[in-house]
Amino acid sequence: MPFSRVNSSAATLAKNRTEDSIVPASGMCVTCVDGCIGMCEIGKSAYRGHEVIYPQPFGVMTTAAEKTFPVDYSHFNIMGTAVGAHGIEADSDKAIFPSVKLEVAFGHDGELKFRYPWIIPGIGSTDVAKNNWEGLAIGSALSGTGLTIGENVTGMDPGTVLEKGRVIDTVDLKRRVTLYKDFQREGYGAIVVQANVEDTRLGVQEYAIEKLGVECVELKWGQGAKNIGGEVKIRNLAKARMLYERGYIVLPNPMDPFVEKAFERGSFSEFERHSRVGMVTEESFARRIDELRKAGAKYIFLKTGAYRPADLARAVAFASKYRLDMLTVDGAGGGTGMSPWRMMNEWGVPPVELHSLLYEYAKRMVDQGRHVPALTVAGGFTFEDQIFKGLALGAPYVKMIGMARSPIAAAMVGKTIGRAIDENQIPVYIERFGSTKDSIFVTAGLLRKELGDSEFEKIPCGAIGLYTYYERLAQGLRQLMAGSRKFGLDQLSRSDIAALTREAADISRIQYIMDVDSEEVDKILAP
Repeated sequence: MPFSRVNSSAATLAKNRTEDSIVPASGMCVTCVDGCIGMCEIGKSAYRGHEVIYPQPFGVMTTAAEKTFPVDYSHFNIMGTAVGAHGIEADSDKAIFPSVKLEVAFGHDGELKFRYPWIIPGIGSTDVAKNNWEGLAIGSALSGTGLTIGENVTGMDPGTVLEKGRVIDTVDLKRRVTLYKDFQREGYGAIVVQANVEDTRLGVQEYAIEKLGVECVELKWGQGAKNIGGEVKIRNLAKARMLYERGYIVLPNPMDPFVEKAFERGSFSEFERHSRVGMVTEESFARRIDELRKAGAKYIFLKTGAYRPADLARAVAFASKYRLDMLTVDGAGGGTGMSPWRMMNEWGVPPVELHSLLYEYAKRMVDQGRHVPALTVAGGFTFEDQIFKGLALGAPYVKMIGMARSPIAAAMVGKTIGRAIDENQIPVYIERFGSTKDSIFVTAGLLRKELGDSEFEKIPCGAIGLYTYYERLAQGLRQLMAGSRKFGLDQLSRSDIAALTREAADISRIQYIMDVDSEEVDKILAP
């Protein structure tokens, strides 16, 4: 059975004429008939061309690959035990799951504190991020977790003010940072500003540090969704021209009079804005780290994607040598915005393989007595069981899990429920829980008590949705950890999971489930 689905997908709004009779290799209908209007990707490409490269409809959805990888995190199971406890007294009245500690502290000074071991690793200039930022920022801040402002936000903002090609003021970036900081509690969590090639040229991170008081910045080498720069669609000619003048790649060229006329007569309705690919060298990397530290950055992170193993090794080595505070490694297949659909499915190292390599490289560095920063792994994580497995597979070096699509989904659902409440149009599926946010959102009562009535009423439903989703993840993770008798994140180990197949064991170096505890078993059963 093929791993990939070809030529038809909900992501490209394409389908085959003969759904039950498809050539596996090509994805074409077994009989391709003259006279078909072209519903498949080949057919749509015959009249819409490059538009069909990207998932649709842009701006209101997130997308991830539908390719079936040979090994994924479902090929591992969590190991529980009936004996003892780690990180707490082995007492049935004390070793209860609410006692599991999920706080994580990291950074060169150990002063970065998150209530939960996860972070949103980078949501940038796409409409779906901008339109849900209230929920994402406020929900993350209330939860005490991290949120990264992704690439191109400042460059895309018509309210950005430039002087000699450098940022001196913004509207959108300022709003995004302020929304998070205004709701941050007791020093937990962090707002992070990421930068790509264009952001660096515009001086975005220097501006964020100096004018907005941002302490955490992140260099971006890439992501798991694609191996080229960030992309968005632009439906406005004036904005397309603004972005072209700010140094972005805009296709087709909005300054061309012929293109202008074609746009006005409706030959196409969207421009594409593309970012440049970075060219990593140790010299330029070291120089940029030095610039950021001189600008006042307190913590510096690096995010890389599903590139080949040599690039992962390079990321680990550079993060070690230049004493970074965190390295995020994002496996293939994920995405929150606009990534070429075939690229998202067919390039890069999948999560289990990439994260297994990361563990091996980190261990090698530690064995050599070299520094390894806090590691974060990303790539399709959504629920507490996957979070447990990701932390265990990379233990003790992986400190956090990166998630983007699922937090966005939670924020979007919360926002939609809030709108339904305001319009008194609550769907039957939700109405059974009540008709107000206090009755629908299970965490509302606790939030109202903690914040007070006036502050609680300021919280948008998108933020309550994200907060409530995180609360579920936290309780679920505590339950799993208590079942494994691990009552703190530092207690997790690779022995807390087992591989269900020999292939998964070979890739990850996690023990095959039939080999787990073999030495201990022999001792127990010895005469």
